[in-house]
Amino acid sequence: MSKSIPTKNDIKDSQITDKVRQNYTKLLQKYNSHVSSHWEFSVVPGIFKQSLEETDDSTFDCIHEHFGIIPTWDEIINQLHTLNAQSDPEHVQYKLFFLARHGEGYHNVKHDRDPLEWREKWNRLYTDGEITWGPDPELTKLGEDQARDNNKAWKCELINNDKRYWKLILPTRFFVSPFSRSIDTLILTWRDIVDLKVVRPIVQESWRELIGVVTCNQRSTKSVIAKKYEPLGFEFENGFEEDDVLWTTERRESIAEQAIRQNDGFQEIFNDYPNDEIISITSHKISIGGQLLVLGHRSFAIGTGGMIPVFVKGVKVIKSNHR
Repeated sequence: MSKSIPTKNDIKDSQITDKVRQNYTKLLQKYNSHVSSHWEFSVVPGIFKQSLEETDDSTFDCIHEHFGIIPTWDEIINQLHTLNAQSDPEHVQYKLFFLARHGEGYHNVKHDRDPLEWREKWNRLYTDGEITWGPDPELTKLGEDQARDNNKAWKCELINNDKRYWKLILPTRFFVSPFSRSIDTLILTWRDIVDLKVVRPIVQESWRELIGVVTCNQRSTKSVIAKKYEPLGFEFENGFEEDDVLWTTERRESIAEQAIRQNDGFQEIFNDYPNDEIISITSHKISIGGQLLVLGHRSFAIGTGGMIPVFVKGVKVIKSNHR
């Protein structure tokens, strides 16, 4: 199996600074002030090694660590079911998220050759004449192999558990960024494990990478995505636009703004899918960093094709004086 150990750049990019946290907190307070209720998230401790401060994300190999489980899978799933059975889903929910980063794309290849030159020049262009990375770059051969490694890892985890519990361990709801590198990673990860035409993965804007300026984060049109992936079982969220109206050449959103966008996605999940306890989200490096921030998890670097599980408690806060 090909390892998905994070690079030095992955580790650097995964760090959430105090300034970003402060900006996110301000934006979150503003967000919450405009709604009558919202979910607040925290991580249930003692479930996965990645949530422990002593776990070194620079060397951690999720696949060979059995996704980082501390108890057994049976104990984890039993705890998840028990906690939800004892809770009122209108006010408290527990969910197990598998947050997956797409495998290596052609933009990653160009970036890793010279990160400084990428930031100063190439990320605003589409090709260097040899590699094309925008819009919507494809997976490389290595990226496909990394997704297949996740598939092998999942099959190993299933084999090591009682067959009666297989379906209890698997996600029942799948969300994905609208980029081909994320969608193809999802397909290769879950091939022969789940029937995508049954689970109907939902393509959502919430999970996409930082929007604006950088060309590899400009998505394809809805028609292009639909032609390629709807026959395989993928569906679009309501209101998904034909053109990428969110991406512009003038401004790139901040990490705090991206985290607010993803918070909105998590709010929707807890509001609209109370019965789905295990959920898969396939997205991007900075996206996962924002997701961990939203969920109250420590910063943790994820290499291309990597995956991090997070056991989350959601508590609904209702404002009695909201008008």
